[in-house]
Parts: sequence; structure tokens; C-alpha cells
Amino acid sequence: MTLDFKHTQTAHCENGVTVGLLRHYGMNQITEPLAFGIGSGLFYIYLGIVKVNNAPLISFRTMPGNIFKRTCQSLDIPVVRKKFASRESAARALDERLSAGHPAACQVGVYYLTYFPKEYRFHFNAHNLIIIGKEGDTYQISDPVMDSLHTLTSYELERVRFAKGPLAPRGQIYYPGAFGSVSDEQIKKAIVSGIKRNIRDMLHIPGFFAGVSGIRYTGKKIKTWKSKLGDEKSRSYLAQLVRMQEEIGTGGGGFRFIYGAFLQQSHAYHPVDELPEIAGLFTKAGDRWRDAAVQAAGIYKGRLSSQADYDVMGDMLIEIASLEKEAFTRLKKTVPLLK
Repeated sequence: MTLDFKHTQTAHCENGVTVGLLRHYGMNQITEPLAFGIGSGLFYIYLGIVKVNNAPLISFRTMPGNIFKRTCQSLDIPVVRKKFASRESAARALDERLSAGHPAACQVGVYYLTYFPKEYRFHFNAHNLIIIGKEGDTYQISDPVMDSLHTLTSYELERVRFAKGPLAPRGQIYYPGAFGSVSDEQIKKAIVSGIKRNIRDMLHIPGFFAGVSGIRYTGKKIKTWKSKLGDEKSRSYLAQLVRMQEEIGTGGGGFRFIYGAFLQQSHAYHPVDELPEIAGLFTKAGDRWRDAAVQAAGIYKGRLSSQADYDVMGDMLIEIASLEKEAFTRLKKTVPLLK
């Protein structure tokens, strides 16, 4: 049985899952930028003490699951999320959901996703997709970052649902609970709550590792890597930065473009001229993140190797931190105008 589900391709997986599921239940106003902004998806964190693929944990987005949860909660839509101790109970719960005629989203690891190109498969356990049917031993998959539907056998799906390592998904499934209509007034309020939460996350988390402070801190650290870590290790750290920025969903630059689009679309609900102006700052930040990725790639591929090259890379991130601080500070001043 395959459900009557419209596959939608998006730039980022959890945005796409949110859009796909909410539209399936009739919320046609939702777009990827609105889901990302209402869900306060924009973030940055650098955790040097936590290693992923032998390099510091770096993330350009909020914790997996938060975009879907926050978007639904802001729109008064209940969320059902289940994790499982056994593979058998996980498979049974998913099959029961499908037999009842409803899709379910899963968080999975990408290393064993057979339909992913090999160059994109590595140990990362925060990918999201939607299961929309089952025929025999084969599941139908709507993966929002792919341009068409795909399939996985029950063994293949079980393997990615129970991938091990950081952010292990533990077979979880999630979906909206009871669903009614969503009004434009609810969307207006959700936009404001999403902006306020993102301002908090990027400007006001204490310490040096998160938000704009985390971006600035990373820039300063990069300047020390060559002398402290040596060429091989420092290049691997930069490779990790670029991988998390450009290859996981939309990464650093792409997320800034989506957030700019969110502010532009929010203007239709809150006609305040400052919103499209601030959107331009996020677009500029996205461009600078892409420039930084090119610089980092030149270093880890060996085309650039001097301390001056690392200094340029570090200064780029420090500039980005200042740019994003300006954008969120202006956004904070604009919030009282959003009624």
C-alpha cells in the first residue's frame, strides 16, 4: 500500500519533512522558509570536546527534531514522537501507522542509505525522511532532499533507523497528532515567536561556543590550528567545517539564504519594511559563508597552506559573526513592530 502523498523536494531534510507532513494534512500555507523560521532553525555551535569523524562537532542548525516540534507547537498542532528499545517494536509501530493510512517521518543515519550517492554517505545520524507506504518487503520513501521517490527494503530501513553513534535515532518515528485548520493569525503569531527564539539562540546563550559568539570563537581557533595541530589535522578540521556547512542539508550559507527568504515571506503577514531590509543582511552572510567554504577547501586540498591563509579563513568567520550580530540585533529592535 502506498499513500496518496505528494513528494516535495526542499533544500533541507527536516524543513522538507515538516512541509510535506503539514501539507499532507491540509496546511497549504506552509513553505520551507516559513517552517525553518517558525521552527527557529538557524543556529551555530562549536564543541571542541565532542568529536564527530575525529573532528570537533560543528552545527549550523538547531538540534534535530526541533524545527518540526517548534513549528507544530507554535501552530497549536500536537506532535507524536516515539523511540524504541527493539527493532521489532519499531517496525511494528511503523507498519501500524502505514496500515492506518498515515505517513510517518523517521530520523536516520545516512551512511547506509543505499539511494544516496556514495560521496554523501558518512556517519551522520540526523537525516530526516518520510515513509509513505509499503509493498511486500519494500518501503516507499519520500526523502525531501531527493528529486523523486525512493525505496528501501525492511532490512535497509531498519539499519538506518538504528544507526549507532552520536545522535543515534533509536528507531524513532514522528508525525502530527490531531490536525485542524491553521489560520493566518496563528501563522502571524508563530512567526513572531520563531523570530524571538532565534534572537535568543544567536545573541543570548551564555558562553563562547554558540550563536554569533561561537562563530567568532571558531574564527579565532582556526588561526591557531596550523601551529597547534599541524597541517594534516588542521586540514581535517577544516574539511569537517565545510562538510557540515555545505554537504549536510543546506549547511551554513544555505541556511542563511533560507532565513532571509523567511523574513521576506513574513513581510506578507507583517508588512514592516525592516523585514526585507534585514533579509538582505542574511543573504550577505550566506554569501560570506560560501566564500569561507571556498577558502577552507583551498586549504584542505593543499592549494593554500601558509599561516596567512589560515588567518584569512579565521578573519572571514569573525566578519560573518559581526554581520550576523548586526542582523539579529536589528531584528530584535524590529520585533515590537510585528503585531
